[in-house]
Amino acid sequence: MIIRNLKNNQRRIGLTGGIASGKSTITNYIRKNKNIPILDADNLSKELIRPNTIGYKKILDYFGSQIIDKYSSEKTINRNLLKKIIFKDAKHREWIQKLLHPLIKEKMIEGCIKYKDNQIILLVIPLLFEAKFEDICTEIWLVKCPVEIQKKRLIKRDKISETEALNIINLQLDFEEKTKSSNVILDNSDNQNQWIQKIMELI
Repeated sequence: MIIRNLKNNQRRIGLTGGIASGKSTITNYIRKNKNIPILDADNLSKELIRPNTIGYKKILDYFGSQIIDKYSSEKTINRNLLKKIIFKDAKHREWIQKLLHPLIKEKMIEGCIKYKDNQIILLVIPLLFEAKFEDICTEIWLVKCPVEIQKKRLIKRDKISETEALNIINLQLDFEEKTKSSNVILDNSDNQNQWIQKIMELI
């Protein structure tokens, strides 16, 4: 993982925020309105656990065949089941993070080097602070969203209970702590025009 190969004059914007805070909405807006490369940690994570990859084999060794999607002809990993397991068990969560976070970071660095001629790159990293990805970003944008809205979105999106949603939200670092290390706060509480205007000014 050779971070020193990253260009110093390139703007690498790390976009982060709590689960269901609206990162995807903001990412999609930037994708549609700004011509800049976007590297998404979630998409890289999916690639890293595809059948026959090292990540896939290690996960199968660790969790066993129960983790395979029984409806998949390719024997893909059931990501929803994996998410449920790691959110409920700290030991399993720590294991999967130790496996995937360094691999995701390596892929991100490779992507930044690939797009070295682009002045700006967006790095979408949900667990940017938790996984310590600050050193590959030149600035950090944090999405702000009230817990109540996060909770409602999460219950609707993942079809889980209120207790489960709150447990998942509480696993992430405190928002106030994150603001101290962030350069830009994008308020996604209610009025989208606020963050749209801010993005148009910044990029």
